[in-house]
Amino acid sequence: MDNRAGEMQVFLRVVEAGSFSEAARQLLTTPSTVSKLIGRIEDRLGVRLVERSTRRLSLTDEGRLYYERSSALLAELNDIERELAQGAGHASGTVRVNVSVAFGVHGLVPLLPAFWEAHPNIIVDVSLSDEIVDLYLDRTDIAFRVGVLPDSNLMARKIGSASRRIVAAPAYLEKHGVPLTVEDLDGHNCLGFNFRRAAPVWPVRQHGHIVDRLVRGSLLANNGETVRQMALQGVGLARLADFHVDPDLAAGRLVEVLADPATADFEEVHALYLGGQRVPQRVRAFLDFMVPRLQAFMANGRAPASAGGSVSPAR
Repeated sequence: MDNRAGEMQVFLRVVEAGSFSEAARQLLTTPSTVSKLIGRIEDRLGVRLVERSTRRLSLTDEGRLYYERSSALLAELNDIERELAQGAGHASGTVRVNVSVAFGVHGLVPLLPAFWEAHPNIIVDVSLSDEIVDLYLDRTDIAFRVGVLPDSNLMARKIGSASRRIVAAPAYLEKHGVPLTVEDLDGHNCLGFNFRRAAPVWPVRQHGHIVDRLVRGSLLANNGETVRQMALQGVGLARLADFHVDPDLAAGRLVEVLADPATADFEEVHALYLGGQRVPQRVRAFLDFMVPRLQAFMANGRAPASAGGSVSPAR
């Protein structure tokens, strides 16, 4: 039976004790047994880990590396067992989250109070930004992204699909007219974004096909909420996600136009996070709580009941 973890523990005890005899005394065994075990590790690895002498043991370069890696691995193993024994409700630490302004304000932020009821020891460091961040460079644990995912080694859990709607305030339409065709967009103030990745085009259906229609407007913003506010003020047309503007549409503050051409304009929403062999308990707890509730938010067009209700973790 493979007992490399046990062998590592003995090796660490030898290094920290400084001799086979002292390590054997602490482990309640014999020096020869300890020496044979270290020799077995060296034979399996094909390298010498310790230099034996009559005075004190010294580590080789390979021995120092084996000691450092073994210490880290055994510490992580202890963390895993402690977390499982305590349960997810005892997870602690800081979860750094990046989310677009609209999705954060309307979807994620309203769920935070209920999350803290379930996980009071987790600090949520949330940044609202429509810019794409580098999870590695920005030390971000989870990023919620809208749109096509680039190829990467990040893990992803799908939240849902967002439909983009072209909307305007009634006052704007009364003053400038209602666009009835794709060509009519040329005569309207189309509010846009200034992201490096953003092109001044709106995907719309024209003659049975989705095409990128070049648009122009007086506003370029770095977040959807600014665009929405200007649309509400009657400044121009805006192309925004349904979860962002559905309450305004229902209340009559905004009106959808060109509904048929924009019907097939969808973008997927994902939760992205660093993978690897083990996701920290605090990150897993956040994902398991948020993902099913945000999936319900996307499906229902409104935030689910934040308190109560057991929701199975999405996988």
